[in-house]
Amino acid sequence: MKDKTIQFFRLIYRLKDKIAFYPSLIGFLGCLVAYLMFYLEKLGVSKHLLEFIPELAINNTDTARALLTTFIAGLISIMVFSFSMVMILLSQASSNFSPRLLPGLISNTRHQIVLGLYLATIIYCIFILVSIEPNSNKYQLPAFSILFAILFMLNCLAAFIYFIHSISQEIQISNIMEKIFNTSKKRLEVLIENDDTRTFDDTSNWKVYTSNVCGYLQNVSIKDIAEIADKVNAKIEITPVKGSFILVKDDLFKASEALNEEQVDSILRHFEFTKSEMIEDNYVLAFKQLTEIALKAMSPGVNDPGTAINAIDYLTQLFVIRAKKNDVTYCLVNNEIKVSMSTVNFKLLLFQVMAALRTYCKHDIILVQKLLAMLYNVKKNCKNNTYTEALSKEIEELKKDAKSTIKNNRDLSFL
Repeated sequence: MKDKTIQFFRLIYRLKDKIAFYPSLIGFLGCLVAYLMFYLEKLGVSKHLLEFIPELAINNTDTARALLTTFIAGLISIMVFSFSMVMILLSQASSNFSPRLLPGLISNTRHQIVLGLYLATIIYCIFILVSIEPNSNKYQLPAFSILFAILFMLNCLAAFIYFIHSISQEIQISNIMEKIFNTSKKRLEVLIENDDTRTFDDTSNWKVYTSNVCGYLQNVSIKDIAEIADKVNAKIEITPVKGSFILVKDDLFKASEALNEEQVDSILRHFEFTKSEMIEDNYVLAFKQLTEIALKAMSPGVNDPGTAINAIDYLTQLFVIRAKKNDVTYCLVNNEIKVSMSTVNFKLLLFQVMAALRTYCKHDIILVQKLLAMLYNVKKNCKNNTYTEALSKEIEELKKDAKSTIKNNRDLSFL
């Protein structure tokens, strides 16, 4: 029962990032509000409104119909305009920055709520419009419901102004990079807080268990797996790195003790696979996205060194934080390590970022200086000898590439 509950909440968590989740949910709430109004109208709420505040009540059938029809048509036009604007901006972000940024921009909760408010108001106005009788007298006309339709429309206009402002800010590359940095920073700080310096057992002779699905390994409920391992008196090593693409029958985890089919199934349920990646679950994606932004900025078609410099600044801060974390994550039960999970090796992560940046930036003396400053700053704040050696190696490789590309002696003297 516990596993089914966990699976249900994980499903809801994954659905919340879909573009249609919040609009559908808020649109359904619009239906509920309309039915609530029908109930209040039966209790005579419009009659009381006409008696106490007649100035706010619309008591003409033609006026009410014309008003609701205008609201519906106007909101549909606003929705179409908003959707078209989002598509244009997403296309612009994809071509100018990186296609990897699209999932984060599409899943913006605030923009989904605004679209949901439009949809809920349209549905509400349609229900109220249908409920108006052709021969309504002043007590039959749902004046109270029409008043709420006016209030909802005013909220939609305010939401539309907010949407225009928000989407124009959201697409600015400085705000995009800041959001990427803050999200990955929070994720790294959580991992560093739970870091442990102890070593794990030798797993070379442990039983290997494979995956039964394929996709990106988005998340692993390592605490739940540790509880299962504690119950069966075993230790588990999760072999793939989070964010890697797993095929069916690929190695997924090792166990120190033989597990039966039921125990294996219970562990496999705590591995989440998707067809896309999110920074909230995998901080390495932030390094990829910032690197791709810098590379795109340095491409001949864009030629924007300023954006590349900003991306390198954010990469510097992320590498300083990443240098504080070990390459392996442990989960403890009763102060005993039960689960070990590998993370992306610092040396490999640094190489992947620098190999791409060296290729596109080695001809620009300003960017080479910025990259050297990044490597020296990370090295200065790093206390891990293995990480320091990797940084020294990358510094030498960057200098070598720069000297082979830059021919101006004055520029080389600055290095």
